[in-house]
Amino acid sequence: MIPVYLINGFLESGKTEFIAFTLAQPYFKSKGKTLLLVCEEGETDYDADLLKRAKTFMEIIDDEDDFNPVKLMELEQKYRPERIIIEYNGMWSMKDMVLPKHWSVEQQITNIDARSFPMYYTNMKSMVAEMVRNSELIIFNRCDGIKELSSYKRNVKAVNPRAEIIFEDANGEINEMMEEELPYDLHQPVIELDDMGFGIWYLDSLDHLERYEGKTISFLAQVLKPKAFPKDYFVPGRLAMTCCAEDMAFLGFACEYEGAKELKEKSWIKVMAKVAREYWPDYEGEGPVLHAVRVEETKEPENPIISFT
Repeated sequence: MIPVYLINGFLESGKTEFIAFTLAQPYFKSKGKTLLLVCEEGETDYDADLLKRAKTFMEIIDDEDDFNPVKLMELEQKYRPERIIIEYNGMWSMKDMVLPKHWSVEQQITNIDARSFPMYYTNMKSMVAEMVRNSELIIFNRCDGIKELSSYKRNVKAVNPRAEIIFEDANGEINEMMEEELPYDLHQPVIELDDMGFGIWYLDSLDHLERYEGKTISFLAQVLKPKAFPKDYFVPGRLAMTCCAEDMAFLGFACEYEGAKELKEKSWIKVMAKVAREYWPDYEGEGPVLHAVRVEETKEPENPIISFT
């Protein structure tokens, strides 16, 4: 069996850039040749030196009728490759594609230009569905400035719930969580945060405070009372370890509470508070500020330090 790596997507969706990046990786310098079948030529060309270094031979198939088992077998006999990469034409039918019987699709990857996705999804929904239905990996690139990524993900997941979906902008992969991936329900009257939830909430609040403004949260916390704080403010938070014991930080936001002066430094409490966006000197602008609804003393938890590892 010859392993086949099928890369699909509409014209100018980033297929060539993705394949070129892959060919430049060390594992493509292994023994054996690669046959690259290009079924759609966009604005980006393959670098001849890169193909030579990667021991890759490129053949262009312009006509869908020529993409058939007989023609493909001829190319296999010509090059005797160890592996085959197919840059498939986005306007050709996926369901009608027929490969030689001993060609085994090891991985199917779909590239999508996030800027043009709404147009394709609205006007060519069946082709989009056919394209992503069997893909293990779906890459949305050119995501800079696009706010609707969560809806893009829902649209694709409805067709292929097993696929891994990656969003990329000019700086690389976007690692932020979508709302539906949060480990708590933002629509509950009180959002209960466990240890993992607290860490995610803290980081997500820094990037997406709009998700939490006016919401009520509840969590276990330790008391921190900075000397420069006003008398009715303190910081309920947790010590967090990001990679090792030497790399720990206290995570928390300023909280207004009438009984703040009675709280003991480093004591443990259960806090229920509303989240607001307000000016705070430490932020040098606006940021998350809590307003306590209820504060109750409690005992130290079994795991006082939360971890991001």
